[in-house]
Amino acid sequence: MTDIAFLGLGIMGTGMVRNLLRAGHSVTVWNRTTRDLPEDLKGCMRAASVAEAVSGRERVMLCLTGPEAQRAVILGEGGEDGGGGGLVRSLSAGAIVADATSTDPRLTRALAAAVEGAGATYLDTPVFGSRNEAWEGRLDFVCGGPRDAFDRFRPLLEPMAASIHHLGGTAAGATMKLIGNLLVAAQMASLGEALALARKAGLEGTAVMGVLDVTDYSSALIRGVGRASLAGDFGPHFYLKHMLKDARLIGALAEDLAVPLPATSAIAELYQAAKNEGLGELNASGLHKMLFRMAGLPD
Repeated sequence: MTDIAFLGLGIMGTGMVRNLLRAGHSVTVWNRTTRDLPEDLKGCMRAASVAEAVSGRERVMLCLTGPEAQRAVILGEGGEDGGGGGLVRSLSAGAIVADATSTDPRLTRALAAAVEGAGATYLDTPVFGSRNEAWEGRLDFVCGGPRDAFDRFRPLLEPMAASIHHLGGTAAGATMKLIGNLLVAAQMASLGEALALARKAGLEGTAVMGVLDVTDYSSALIRGVGRASLAGDFGPHFYLKHMLKDARLIGALAEDLAVPLPATSAIAELYQAAKNEGLGELNASGLHKMLFRMAGLPD
């Protein structure tokens, strides 16, 4: 059993903590906003601040909403860390921090340097998967950072994971996460256009999905999200507003590397338009709701 601090109890973090508890680990949790713990998390210890959560613990994990939250919680910017001046002020020497937040690789390097300055080690460990995968322990981890620290932290990732990949040094995991989400955004947008076209042409949804299930261009996203969108189910597994955030981060990475991404840039603008229409709190597939409207179809 390992004593671990876990910071961030959103859709993903809640599922991840559930699986750490089921594996027999002792988990102390902290979240920026107070919320009731689901029954599966009643075995957690609750901390009143970041400092209380991480002090004396050799293993720390985070799953936050993005760069702004990381700056607040890790560096103490903005006073949103419970008053402790940020995680770096309270880390134990020799601790390992694994950060599952989807973020900017440039910021990842700065956070790693700050954590290292506190005598600890930082791993970027973002994940692929959404609510169901987090809840069921089927996330795919893409990790960056020192290999020895990764090997020592890996046993804590295993109860949450379908697969675990070490991509290289600091920010390699954060970079791979953005590359993967480029493909997610592209699939989501093309699926929405395809479903809008099929509906407008009068094709029956079950028959359409029967084809999409078995073709060589099928994917888990197409199979699962396609049925949900045709049923009008846009309940959040991964918020549309977070997909927009990631699309902007992908664009910034591409600009840094002088890589043109014309299709991805257009998709980012579609997500911005969907958020402007008030769809940001829906699943990322809420984009389909807007595309259906644009086609003159009912939601």
